[in-house]
Amino acid sequence: MFFLKMISRSFSRQFKRRLLIAVTVCLSATVSVAMLGVVFDVGDKLNAELSTYGSNIVVQPKSDAVVSDLYNTGDSAGSASGSSSGSDGGSTSDGSAAADSADPTAFLKESDAQKIKTIFWAFNITNFAPELNIHADAGCVGSGAGSAGSAGTAGASGAAASAVKCKATNVPIVGTWFAKTLHMDSGESTVAGMNGMRSWWKINGTWPKDDSEQAMVGSALAAKLGVNVGDSVTLDKTIAVGADDNTNGGTGKTGKSSTERNRVKVKIVGIFDSGDSDNSAIYMPSIAAQTLANLPNSIDKIEVKALTTPDNDLARKASKNPNALTQDEWETWYCTAYPSSIAYQIEEVLPGAVAKQVRQVAALQGDVLNKTQAVMVLMTVLSLVAAAIAVANLMAASIGERGSELALLKAIGATDGAVSRLMLAETAVISLVGAIAGALLGSGVAQIVGHVVFGSGITMRPMVFVLVFVLLAVTVLVASLSSIRAILGLRPAEVLHGR
Repeated sequence: MFFLKMISRSFSRQFKRRLLIAVTVCLSATVSVAMLGVVFDVGDKLNAELSTYGSNIVVQPKSDAVVSDLYNTGDSAGSASGSSSGSDGGSTSDGSAAADSADPTAFLKESDAQKIKTIFWAFNITNFAPELNIHADAGCVGSGAGSAGSAGTAGASGAAASAVKCKATNVPIVGTWFAKTLHMDSGESTVAGMNGMRSWWKINGTWPKDDSEQAMVGSALAAKLGVNVGDSVTLDKTIAVGADDNTNGGTGKTGKSSTERNRVKVKIVGIFDSGDSDNSAIYMPSIAAQTLANLPNSIDKIEVKALTTPDNDLARKASKNPNALTQDEWETWYCTAYPSSIAYQIEEVLPGAVAKQVRQVAALQGDVLNKTQAVMVLMTVLSLVAAAIAVANLMAASIGERGSELALLKAIGATDGAVSRLMLAETAVISLVGAIAGALLGSGVAQIVGHVVFGSGITMRPMVFVLVFVLLAVTVLVASLSSIRAILGLRPAEVLHGR
């Protein structure tokens, strides 16, 4: 009872000094809780922010992926196969190799694309879009129908097609979804397509409608063709037909193939500025591109945008060889939303496909996350150091002002250890009040940071509060012991256990 009365009396006698200690601890707790709260939640926030800038996983046919690995010709997600002006087999206008302007030879089934939403991490896949990347001639006039009987001459036109004149040749065409509603076997529905994959595009007009003969043109190609929103563009493509049968003009008996000129007319409903090579491409519904290329239900790539956990040593080990993982490592990896884990599960549901994470996006995400967390942890450490210095100075001043009181206590029999523990108790009580107030304020500050920077609140974890209280307790204890030792000349053990 006497001990508690002494503590309460010290508050009334040195109210301003005690208030300063409480405010110091409160400010330190506020900064620490806010920063650590953001640190523990910033991974999901940054991942959501970076995912707005395109896909982070690309799915390809297995044969294309093997060739890409052999020759190191992986394409960047989110861009067309290449912008060009010239014929097949030539070089593109941006200097890329002829292979970049060649049409794909291996395909996946478009009807299988929605299986991506059936994997374990389906809810982490926020969007995806299948693509058929082909090349065609744009702005064509003249007769586009006809065939040539010579074998192996895909790209040559017959007599009926020779009169065709086009404003641009070998133009990249991307057949895709824009906002396609998918009805899953589970009864759920989802919307997938380019509308959500290309949120940074500047668009004049609207997005095309799926399963229509609408299209959108890149700004560079629109200027070359001289078209505006509302105009129509005729696309011509030479295709090989009838290699082994008598259909579509094929010879059948000789096994030779013929070529014919396909034509599709699309209405331009939007002109976009992507800031990259896509400005020389045309985006149109997949059904229209498949009709133009005579490739029904065919795609050669799927872009996937997924919320992922940044790579660590386990994820990097698994990406090299999942079979090298132990059972525990496998379960941890498979049940964590690493890009490599999601890619592996996509391969499980899409036969003949290889899913790869876009390394540039993953590396950027991890690098930004590490730097952001390092800055916030540093700010937390600095705030704790500042609090320790302030508390030590205030304690020293408080002890100096109470010289006569401390002398009286010792005169009536109090030991140096008892006097020191009294001062520690006083500081602990006022620091606890300041820490609780600071924790509440820090939670509010964290929410403000979340809404201002990321547009959503921060999820505060109990571990943050426990960690901050432990750090503050250690900080205040060290600062108090330092002050007491400096004023009374006692060692820490004598303060805590008495003489």
